[in-house]
Amino acid sequence: MPLPDLTPEEYAEIVRLVRAAIDGDPYVLSPRGKRLKSILAKLDPEAERPTAIPYPPPPPSAQPSFLYAKLRGGRRRR
Repeated sequence: MPLPDLTPEEYAEIVRLVRAAIDGDPYVLSPRGKRLKSILAKLDPEAERPTAIPYPPPPPSAQPSFLYAKLRGGRRRR
């Protein structure tokens, strides 16, 4: 089946609707979600979105934790 002739605005609207359907799906790993993602990859391959954003590393604490001090052997009472 040949693709219909679409204007760029219509094409962008279809891509927007597919993205909205993917974002609104509560089950991201469902067969429907996978199918919509493959359709979006065919419609707009250069707009690859990241799947996961890594968390930043935790900031260093001001004091060493009690467990760290215990492992180092500090604060021993005899």
